[in-house]
Amino acid sequence: METIFGNLQGLKSSQLKQLQRLYHQRIPGDRITTPEFSQRLAAISTEINLPVCAYLNRRGQVIRVGVGTPRQTQIPPMELPRYGAERLSGIRCIATHLKAEPPNEAALTAMAMQRLDALVVINITGTGFTRRGGGATGYVKEAYVAHLVPQDARTLIPSGAFSGSKVQSGSWSISPPLDLDDLAQQDFIDLVEGLEEEFRREFVAQEVDADHDRVLIVGVMTDDMSAQQFQDTLAELARLVDTAGGDVLQTIQQKRSRIHPQTVIGEGKVQEVALTAQTLGCNLVVFDRDLSPAQVRNLEAQIGIRVVDRTEVILDIFAQRAQSGAGKLQVELAQLEYMLPRLTGRGQAMSRLGGGIGTRGPGETKLETERRAIQRRISRLQQEVNQLQAHRSRLRQRRQHREVPSVALVGYTNAGKSTLLNALTNAEVYTADQLFATLDPTTRRLVIPGAENGETQEILITDTVGFIHELPASLMDAFRATLEEVTEADALLHLVDLSHPAWLSHIRSVREILAQMPVTPGPALVAFNKIDQVDSQTLALAQEEFPLAVFISASQRLGLETLRLRLSQLIQYAVDSH
Repeated sequence: METIFGNLQGLKSSQLKQLQRLYHQRIPGDRITTPEFSQRLAAISTEINLPVCAYLNRRGQVIRVGVGTPRQTQIPPMELPRYGAERLSGIRCIATHLKAEPPNEAALTAMAMQRLDALVVINITGTGFTRRGGGATGYVKEAYVAHLVPQDARTLIPSGAFSGSKVQSGSWSISPPLDLDDLAQQDFIDLVEGLEEEFRREFVAQEVDADHDRVLIVGVMTDDMSAQQFQDTLAELARLVDTAGGDVLQTIQQKRSRIHPQTVIGEGKVQEVALTAQTLGCNLVVFDRDLSPAQVRNLEAQIGIRVVDRTEVILDIFAQRAQSGAGKLQVELAQLEYMLPRLTGRGQAMSRLGGGIGTRGPGETKLETERRAIQRRISRLQQEVNQLQAHRSRLRQRRQHREVPSVALVGYTNAGKSTLLNALTNAEVYTADQLFATLDPTTRRLVIPGAENGETQEILITDTVGFIHELPASLMDAFRATLEEVTEADALLHLVDLSHPAWLSHIRSVREILAQMPVTPGPALVAFNKIDQVDSQTLALAQEEFPLAVFISASQRLGLETLRLRLSQLIQYAVDSH
């Protein structure tokens, strides 16, 4: 028995049967609909006094019947047979409407989200007559045909596709009112093939233009955030996406008192995100906060493209940046720990029965098999990370045995730590104006003037992974070995990018992460970097807030002698207070 979707309460069994019989109808492949089919749909809709939608494939077969508006009966993107920015879905919707008016915004949005070949809206008057043979025929007042318009083709598509003048808005075009005979004359194949050709051309142009992900960022401002904090978060997320190799096409914001438990943003906003992603040809939506596995599933089902959160973007950057075996090991561990709770909802593929060699028997699902495999891998990686820590601590003991004092260079990501290390020690650490350009700790020798007798002394300085606001917990664990350099060092040099508008909150974030360390780090010296890029007002504010800080520009090599001197005083203080 075929399924009827939508509002079925109060329908008689005879009316349900009439709806089911629609599945046996067939329309010629080159016609959008026939007068007979439209009349039949109108008759049923008149009798039950509710709108009805019939969804047809390109062979003219009815594949879905729904009671309700196009918005209420729409097919979830994941269930559509062909879904992508370069083509239409191969399905059209014939919908009845109880008022005499053109298609409304909600119906057109539903068409855009499903990438329907066309939406036909049949306005009915509510009266009809009975033919011989007993079939009721609803009286159709007029019909409208709407279809999507490719972005670049909006000015190019000839209005001659339909007789009369068309109404065209951002993403779609609507025909003038048509009678059923005019409607039946439209060459459907011609229309669809012309549109798909334009979509394909536009899509290929975009693909040639960029092999990066085309990203839509979604930010939610809740009551516990200030407007400035919210804007800083969004700006940082855009930088993260850029560093990960994505192109941010647009940012959508919503203000809510609290997060929607199922979809983070409200239902109307989800529709807006889906439509914007559709119109711009995005292939990725990034949210400015961590999402639960259920939220990701709900959002992907409604938006129809991949949805990721801030943590996943950071993990992706770490995966690209890790150079050494140790770094790669830690990244993989963090990714697997992140992925494990999110294994559900991989569609039907994950719920099929496994069975046979390598699984516990026919009763175990593929999902459970994969989950166990990941858990085994996690425990093995955990052992390797522990061995790595042991190896690094042996190296540190050897260094400490030789009694060479050490300083860990900490700071927010992109503060210029690697540039400073290179400037001080002539090291060749990779630097770039990107977030998380270096991941692996690099230790170098640095000669500084002695604090007491003026003789030079040798210290070790270690560049660490950049900190970030709300560093994901899984990364804190995975990067224990890197962050251990911080707790084991005699002193810290906290580098701050003074040219960043949110430099004060960056200092807070770094201090919060340091406070979570299992071992309390040594004394810290604050150094403000990039002073060549700031105005005197910001400089004065920083000097007032942090009177003991050093002001430098690592790239211009300004203030480095003062920094060396202050480092020797810091080391002297740290060693004396041990």
